Amino acid sequence: MPTVSVKRDLLFEALGQTYTDEEFDELCFEFGLELDEITSEKDIISREQGDEKAEGASDVVLYKIDVPANRYDLLCLEGLVRGLQVFKERMDAPRYKCVSPANGGEPQRLVITEETASVRPHAVAAVLRNITFTQERYDSFIELQEKLHQNVCRKRTLVAIGTHDLDTISGPFTYTAKAPADIRFKPLNQSKEYNATEIMSLYKTDSHLRHYLHIIENEPLYPIIYDSNGVVLSMPPIINGNHSKISLNTKNVFIECTATDLTKAKITLDMIVTMFSEYCEEPFTVEAAEVVYPDGRLCVYPELAYRTETLSGDFVNKKVGIDESAESIAQLLTRMCLRSEVSGEGDHIQVEIPPTRSDVIHACDIMEDAAIAYGFNNIVRSTPRTYTVANQLPLNKLTELLRQDLAAAGFTEALTFALCSQEDIADRLGKNIAEIRAVHISNPKTAEFQVARTSLLPGLLKTVAANRKMPLPLKLFEISDVVLKDETKDVGARNNRRLCAVYYNKSPGFEVIHGLLDRVMQLLDVKPGRNQGYHIQAAEDSTFFPGRCAEIFTRGKSIGHLGVLHPDVISRFELTMPCSAIDIDIEPFL
Repeated sequence: MPTVSVKRDLLFEALGQTYTDEEFDELCFEFGLELDEITSEKDIISREQGDEKAEGASDVVLYKIDVPANRYDLLCLEGLVRGLQVFKERMDAPRYKCVSPANGGEPQRLVITEETASVRPHAVAAVLRNITFTQERYDSFIELQEKLHQNVCRKRTLVAIGTHDLDTISGPFTYTAKAPADIRFKPLNQSKEYNATEIMSLYKTDSHLRHYLHIIENEPLYPIIYDSNGVVLSMPPIINGNHSKISLNTKNVFIECTATDLTKAKITLDMIVTMFSEYCEEPFTVEAAEVVYPDGRLCVYPELAYRTETLSGDFVNKKVGIDESAESIAQLLTRMCLRSEVSGEGDHIQVEIPPTRSDVIHACDIMEDAAIAYGFNNIVRSTPRTYTVANQLPLNKLTELLRQDLAAAGFTEALTFALCSQEDIADRLGKNIAEIRAVHISNPKTAEFQVARTSLLPGLLKTVAANRKMPLPLKLFEISDVVLKDETKDVGARNNRRLCAVYYNKSPGFEVIHGLLDRVMQLLDVKPGRNQGYHIQAAEDSTFFPGRCAEIFTRGKSIGHLGVLHPDVISRFELTMPCSAIDIDIEPFL
């Protein structure tokens, strides 16, 4: 959950009321939030960097409030205060309006060129006209952008926000993409101009911006926004230009959001303008801007779209477990910034979803808000109408029983990562990745976590490698899930519970692994035999040494392999001694 830090005194001033810490904690709980910590800037620095660094830091009390991850409207002081005031019925939820420029002027226009298609093809824009900043409002404005970047914008990969002093630039604006060597401007808070390549080098050591460089650094073209005079506004998603930097004296703010996801861009723009339009000369109004796409389409933003959903009071009552009239439920929803009224048809409630509530997608989201406004502590506890007896899943019960007995047999349990590299399940085991039914991660963070494991063996061998200085023999086992592609499943994959064990010593120890198989089958009450029992027969598998591998059959069905690992497999896992292994599917024994 995102955490919002607000100054306590500033918050109470905006709320028009002073609370004790306990009272405000209770208010947060009633509104569905959590007061996570009461601290100060000095305490934070002292805790993280030591008392010496904290000297001179502010002692102003800060409230750290945990906010639901999908409530982007609560990520700043303005939205938090507005939500609490409406919840306490001290004000009505404002109506946000998109207006045309005053005196019939032309709206600001952002023209997108076709070069952007390969990097960040979408853009939206708006203008906050005649806004008044104070230091606190300015700080909150900057902090909201950062919170949005970290949440809905997914660290700028989906959306990047740029805010500019409109009085220092002139439209129409052009959003295009150019080669890094052809881009030159003075970045925000810098004293000289750099080209784009130099800018990327400059920020490689920046503690904040270096995390975003990877988004475009390998692209042949970098996105860039110019005004009509060729002045650079920003190079998204990295840095704004210094020329259009906003300050406390800024009166008109031009906001642009470039994106790979248009829906997220619209949500981000709506959040910024709805939160800070209250400081405009005409509160809660936003000046529209035009965006022209390469195909000639003209779109007007922000949309600030309101929509209406209809649900019945009976639906809310049944789902929440209360017995309220439709009128009472409508009042509860209105307190959650969802203007509601009972329609003429029975107990149906018309609920208006404002542009600030992008988290409301389904009737269940509305029902949840009704429950919050009613108060979870006020819901009468009731006995479930259906009586059930809880039981452990049979597969998990079998797993636990096997774990205990394998440990009693002298093997140590290991728990390894469910994700691994392609090399781990393919090349290192002597297999071809194209022939493995592996689920691949589309955007792996590291080369170590590229696929979901299809075998437990690589994880155990890496564990042995990390502990090879321990006294021999090393006897490890794991009983966990692997993930296999399965077109018959609705998600295209399924989990498969497997048992894997390895024996690492100066001699291969095939008889130890074979003995473990016999012990497992004894525990499962499976007798030796070809028809209704279990048996092994010689097999060839690239992971195992030729002639030292056997396939395991139970009731005529293959469930796995055991044998001595191939020397090449052992060396690829940086091991130096022989190793035997068993890998079987335990699901057929349920």
